[in-house]
Amino acid sequence: MRRSGHIVREVLDHVRAIVKPGASTMDLERAAEQKMKELGATPAFKGYYDYPCVLCTSINEEIVHGIPSEKRVLEAGQIVSIDCGVVVDGYYGDAAITVPVNGALAPELKKLLEVTEASLYRGIGQALIGNAVGDVGAAVQEFVEANGFSVVREFVGHGIGTKLHEEPQVPNYGARGRGTRLREGMVLAIEPMVNFGEPGTRVLDDKWTAVTADGSFSAHFEHCVAVTRDGPVILTQ
Repeated sequence: MRRSGHIVREVLDHVRAIVKPGASTMDLERAAEQKMKELGATPAFKGYYDYPCVLCTSINEEIVHGIPSEKRVLEAGQIVSIDCGVVVDGYYGDAAITVPVNGALAPELKKLLEVTEASLYRGIGQALIGNAVGDVGAAVQEFVEANGFSVVREFVGHGIGTKLHEEPQVPNYGARGRGTRLREGMVLAIEPMVNFGEPGTRVLDDKWTAVTADGSFSAHFEHCVAVTRDGPVILTQ
């Protein structure tokens, strides 16, 4: 899983470098697919419940599961969430980043990205033997809401291993001490999805793309994290 995690990170770093005004989300898709081939990994998303691509690319108010397209051309001032998964020797890696299209964002959007990424690390810090899933979610929720943003409820993190989605589910909200107890050797995909406005969501007619109900921007960051006796270990670092 460490190998698959490293490849996910290499792919995301490669794709991040070509995010710029004028690039289409299909340009990101092609770059990712080629990089996966070079690194000897199999895409985890393509064909999963008939999903058509190797990446999810979600722009602005799109939360998750945006489908790459030649028609979706990136513009200055936008943000794009890039979610990537691979399989290496039967083990999965999964991670996501949200990046500004041109590097210069309005201060409130810059804060949205910073808070979302920081909330991921708050959650990771609770991935300890004996803690509960609720400790992870509560740490994310408390930090996000203290900074004036909201946490998506309908989409959550998950266990990961020889399948892309395994138990337990890992919500980005909850009560400390509640839910599945964490054991040594578990791996969690922790992935805060944070909205600038209200937490409500809806899914578009393509049956995949989830957007904010109020049209506000949304950010998404994700790591795969192993629960070990030495504390949390990020496999997609």
